[in-house]
Amino acid sequence: MKCRKGLLVIAAAAVIGVSSVAEAKNVRVGVVLPYTGGAAQFGQQIDRGMSLYLSLHGDQLGGHQIELIKRDSKRPGGDIAKTAVQELITREKVDLLTGFVFSPNAMASAPLVTQGKVPMVIMNAGTAWIPNLSPYIARVSFTMWQAGVPMGEYAKNTLNCNSAASGYTDYPPGKDSVAAFKFGFEGAGGKVVDAIPMGGPREVPDFTPFFQRVKDAKPDCFYVFVPAGNHASAVVKTFSDLDMAGAGIRCLLYTSDAADDTPCEDLGGRRIIKKKK
Repeated sequence: MKCRKGLLVIAAAAVIGVSSVAEAKNVRVGVVLPYTGGAAQFGQQIDRGMSLYLSLHGDQLGGHQIELIKRDSKRPGGDIAKTAVQELITREKVDLLTGFVFSPNAMASAPLVTQGKVPMVIMNAGTAWIPNLSPYIARVSFTMWQAGVPMGEYAKNTLNCNSAASGYTDYPPGKDSVAAFKFGFEGAGGKVVDAIPMGGPREVPDFTPFFQRVKDAKPDCFYVFVPAGNHASAVVKTFSDLDMAGAGIRCLLYTSDAADDTPCEDLGGRRIIKKKK
């Protein structure tokens, strides 16, 4: 994910910039990422981006030493991340917090950073209104609307989809993403015929009944938002197992949570379009 890797370097630079002070000091940065679990790959990417920046530019920080204190948020839901943030603020006395792949983890942490007056830099979580939760939160990544709206426009104007269904994991970024897709798709003249909540983010559900509902409706396109990792692989597998392309659903569209570096691929007759965040 070339765009994502570049973003991580920018994010690491922002951490250092926010942490700069007049006198050289040891700057303690609390990092909250999923190092284990279904989205561990994204935590690892962000971690490597920070490490790369520090290895390349560590001697260009005015004498400051950056100490990364890492905690594993494991999954969305907010409980583990909130506990980690509380520990980093009260026990570790961090100067700044960063990371946060999942929106619920960032949301649960917002009251703590406000109370502790600790700046928090979000490197991934894309629900649009998260920075409104605290004056101490800044984001250097994206919002769901930056991917969802152009994806909706692309589906209508380029893929010639007149009808679409959407399926989403039932938590804030999922709701945000399908709202953005609908705005772009219907603004371009298409019609979203169904929007289906498909379980929560913690455990991968059986997507079969949700996808069967879409298959029976036979829209031109199917737009999906799920968390990265094992949710995403289950989406592609279910689409294939139900032969939804054979039922006339020409395109499965999703954001980079379910994408690799290839912008478009043809898998056994299924046209799968993937929009990078």
